[in-house]
Amino acid sequence: MTDDRFEATYLIETPLDPAKVAEVMAGEQSSGTFTRVAGETDELRDRTRAVVTGITELESASEPSLPNAWLARKGIAGPWRRARVAISFPVANVGANLSTLASIVAGNLFDLGEVTGLRLDTITLPASFRRRFQLPRQGIAGTRTLTGVMEGPMVGSIIKPNVGLSPAETAVLVAKLCEAGLDFIKDDEISANPDHAPLAERVPAVMAAVRRHADKTGKHVMVAFNITDETDAMRRHADLVAREEGTCVMASLNWCGFSGIETLRRSTDLTLHGHRNGYGAFSRHPWLGISFQAYQVLWRLAGVDHMHVHGLQGKFAQEDEEVVTSARDCVTPLTDGLDDRVVPAFSSGQWAGTAQPTWDAVGHSDLLFMAGGGILAHPGGPAAGVASIRQAWAAVAEGVPLAEAARSRLELKQALDFFGAKAG
Repeated sequence: MTDDRFEATYLIETPLDPAKVAEVMAGEQSSGTFTRVAGETDELRDRTRAVVTGITELESASEPSLPNAWLARKGIAGPWRRARVAISFPVANVGANLSTLASIVAGNLFDLGEVTGLRLDTITLPASFRRRFQLPRQGIAGTRTLTGVMEGPMVGSIIKPNVGLSPAETAVLVAKLCEAGLDFIKDDEISANPDHAPLAERVPAVMAAVRRHADKTGKHVMVAFNITDETDAMRRHADLVAREEGTCVMASLNWCGFSGIETLRRSTDLTLHGHRNGYGAFSRHPWLGISFQAYQVLWRLAGVDHMHVHGLQGKFAQEDEEVVTSARDCVTPLTDGLDDRVVPAFSSGQWAGTAQPTWDAVGHSDLLFMAGGGILAHPGGPAAGVASIRQAWAAVAEGVPLAEAARSRLELKQALDFFGAKAG
């Protein structure tokens, strides 16, 4: 890969020759269309056309993954050949334009008549091109500094109930969670600026509780306020959080869009917690959509500091292997010589018992380990829930099995007995 080109790889399924389909893809997403047109000179094609750089055929399928009216009209049937395709694109076709980059590597490709399955798998960028986009303002190092957690995982929780609490009630709960010993607290993705708890009232109430805790203990807990909204409103909400001495805001990436997140990133130095809710619509079908590697590349170019990856042995549909590779993607620099790593945020069904498999899988603790029920439903209360998670991670770091560590650590034993029985 050279400085003037970037590359994307795809999984495709087609009853046609994959090499010919790859050429259609390259043409469709650069200078071509289904037929050569006036003005499409050889010089223009040489300068702007995408180029197929690799094709690896995979095992074929006896049935198509998706319906296709174009193929049906032509009477074309299987077998359905599958392949991994690599395509190189000119940087000059994009410029420093994230929305257009996404349109080029994805866009109409999903609708091509030649395919019964297509999935954007990876995006690889040259360093000079990556530097034209946003960088995380805080990333791993900044988040550790702001939370005061320089070693081990940052332990967090989510405000529950999801919705319904007033600003005052939310502040009371946040105060309890701060007292429980958390490093990080976030709003639920479905609670942003509701009538019963508008941000204009909730942010000051919550931050007053955070400041009282900091005055008492020296610990300034990071709170991720969900400011998901239209762009101008998000900027106003972020300014409010900053005025109240907050350190983090959260946005639902898929619904705010690249432009909204880029504008928010440029307008604030606050930690930007990227929530991926809705990502399953892009990812759950193995032959349609966008794999996490490509997905997180695009959002890292928008400048997020944290990315959700779900959790091991969690409550959602993803296999543990997908969670692990997603977490590894987040802590892998997009290019050499540039630390643009972001914090992988683990959540969904996490508790003390998932500390060991998380460590075994990712091999590091540069992560945000969030537990809702695993903290709030602990039989000893929230403080015991936080203690059980810290005890579990300490045991993992020491190489001590959790069951053995639980013999001398009450909160961990309670968690293993209570949540372990439910998991079983």
